[in-house]
Amino acid sequence: MLVDQRQGVRKILRVRAMVIIDGAAPVPARTFDLSLGGMSVTSGSKVEPGQTGQVVFEMLVDGKPQIITCRARVSHCIFSGNEFKVGFVFLPLNADATAAITKFMR
Repeated sequence: MLVDQRQGVRKILRVRAMVIIDGAAPVPARTFDLSLGGMSVTSGSKVEPGQTGQVVFEMLVDGKPQIITCRARVSHCIFSGNEFKVGFVFLPLNADATAAITKFMR
């Protein structure tokens, strides 16, 4: 049996995203859930654990759309159904991303 090893509270967030692994072309994705420590997305492309890059997505902050860009490291990538589920651990977030995610998590 698999045990969820993620720490912290997560909240469902289902919006379009773009995953940009360092040195690779941008890949469309869809967010699955989000926390202050990381997020998971679904994508049609496989990525390798340990790779770093950016996840870019839009979310409402105080009722206004805001584009969030997060540096992140791939923690896992599994094939599920007909797509890949990719887990990311955030690298230090900038102040705007931290504020937006904190507001969303309330």
